[in-house]
Amino acid sequence: MFRFNALMTASLMRSSLQTLIVVGAFALFATTVLGDSEIVIAIRYLQATGTSHAHLYLYREDGKLLRRLTNDNSGQDVAPIFDSSGETIAFTREKPNKVIEYWTIKPRGEGLKNLDTAPSWYVEAKTSPYFTNLEPETESVPVPGASPDSSESPIESPTPTPSYKSPDDAFDLVLREDPNDEADQVDMPGHGAHYILRDLKSGTDTPFANLEGFEGAFGILHEKQNPERHFLFDGMLRLAFFDLHLNSSDGRTVFALDLGRKRFVRFSPNWATPFPLPGESAFLTFTENRYVPIPRSTKTANCSYVERWDENLRHIRYAGENTAAICYGFSIYRPGKNPAVIALRRTSESEE
Repeated sequence: MFRFNALMTASLMRSSLQTLIVVGAFALFATTVLGDSEIVIAIRYLQATGTSHAHLYLYREDGKLLRRLTNDNSGQDVAPIFDSSGETIAFTREKPNKVIEYWTIKPRGEGLKNLDTAPSWYVEAKTSPYFTNLEPETESVPVPGASPDSSESPIESPTPTPSYKSPDDAFDLVLREDPNDEADQVDMPGHGAHYILRDLKSGTDTPFANLEGFEGAFGILHEKQNPERHFLFDGMLRLAFFDLHLNSSDGRTVFALDLGRKRFVRFSPNWATPFPLPGESAFLTFTENRYVPIPRSTKTANCSYVERWDENLRHIRYAGENTAAICYGFSIYRPGKNPAVIALRRTSESEE
């Protein structure tokens, strides 16, 4: 009887060990898959005293900080961009007296190298497509900030009611306004309450005012490179983006209209620029926050961060917690996806 119990115990232990090995291997595989893509960001953490400097930080796509890549305080490290293989990151070091240097480094932190000239692929790399509220002919900066902070911009003359049909022909957005509603006469909170989300399959109309999370909606954003594109449909994403002027202090903000869940999700207290990740049920935002407290001081600053949003519109921020920071460009390398590299090319002289 004792020998039988001992054999049973040994068998159960082997079974449990095998289960743990399988579970551990699966967890490792899942982590590896989730961490395939890596994103490098130039982040300047603002200090209470002294001069703060932008350095390069490498994150796994799931938000885990892998390593800090640069440490030199002789200048500002900005505009990092992966090459097409993901094996090299080029960046610019801005030094005093407008001295510009070009450097490369490996994602593992090895092979830091000062170059005589910038690689041709780095010079030719441009900011990836993003959604904006600005008309193509007026865009002149790498990333759109808020359009002029004026809440008193009356609609000059009646125009035909704009409408936008979703790529899958399932929804229609009818931007209808009520001439008797004061909020519809200017760009302000409450504007767009009479806009309609029309479900073409069920034949139902839902006023924006009845949607979860509605604070107001003014203009529908479009992709910079393709002004006719007003929706982000990729994987499980079914989104349109709207801007809204809040007030003279907070400027403008951006909402995602989640068509499937019939809700609005606000990205930031202030502006946020959506960057699609083609082939993924996710996207990035260049997110601006005004009046962020600088740790260990009574000062505040206008800050910017990079965030990743999934199909449920949950987000992670690629930055240290409770920090005041400015992002001077990012690049994400996505092996096996097209395009493999998504980037925001931004320097310390870019307009806020």
